[in-house]
Amino acid sequence: MEYFNITNQHLLIEVLQSWNGLSLEKLFRERWKAPKKLVHEWRMSKEVMLNGNSVPWSTVLTKGDTISIPLLDDAEKESVKATDLGISILYEDDVLLVANKPAGMDMHPSQPGDAHSLINGVAYHLQHTGQACMIKHIHRLDKDTTGAVLFAKNRLIGSILDRMLEEREIKRTYLALVEGIIKNDQGEIKEKIGRDRHHATRRRVSPTGQTAVTHYRVLNRNSKKNLTLVSCTLESGRTHQIRVHFSHLKHPLAGDTLYGGRRTFPRQALHARKIEFIHPISEQKMTMEAPFIDSPEIFDVHIL
Repeated sequence: MEYFNITNQHLLIEVLQSWNGLSLEKLFRERWKAPKKLVHEWRMSKEVMLNGNSVPWSTVLTKGDTISIPLLDDAEKESVKATDLGISILYEDDVLLVANKPAGMDMHPSQPGDAHSLINGVAYHLQHTGQACMIKHIHRLDKDTTGAVLFAKNRLIGSILDRMLEEREIKRTYLALVEGIIKNDQGEIKEKIGRDRHHATRRRVSPTGQTAVTHYRVLNRNSKKNLTLVSCTLESGRTHQIRVHFSHLKHPLAGDTLYGGRRTFPRQALHARKIEFIHPISEQKMTMEAPFIDSPEIFDVHIL
């Protein structure tokens, strides 16, 4: 069932049963926890409509009502150069999408004039499919990490997803191949992570760093290749967190030369396999899995 769609650059949302009895004000402020500045802006402009009419924000919602929210104002018109990079879209609707990031690609342009990042490739997809909207990534992956990345297509959804990520309501599961055989079937790595003052990009375990917790579960052990396949989830999203934590355990990721791994593969063997969250508008459970896209394959059948 469609609970929302885009018409004439307005987001039309059908009021759910679970919103019955909420006022427009409470939906935005308490249910969605939308930014105060954005809510104030829309209240003053009187552009948010209920069943086609401008109404007081104290108006109580009824299941089946239609809320209309304006899109593409000046704050959403920032253009990203579109480049055809063959990005695979794993899921898409009118307000968000999930892309499968290839290895060797930055999240966004690293210098002026660069247009070969993931966001440029996603912008091309939007342009190619006739969508005039903003695009914003909700989380990041390292340049050489592959897998699922969540994007928002408007400011409201971007702010809701940002908050959900901060409050750990978006679950991301990674697969990693680490060197050596991990004996425990599962475990928790709880070590603070900070910058390495001797290296521009490297991070390290540091008592003065930021809190970082990685949960892992062993999926397979390959004694012949001396590799362990692990599934990881994070309670925090620090830069290089999985790479730093397993290096600290003396099990660096295969191919991760920055953190002590051997050059087994052309990149660190890390893949953002799955992303799970409750959709901010339909409130349905969303689960997207990203297939492996390396060629030659890193997570091959011998390991899995």
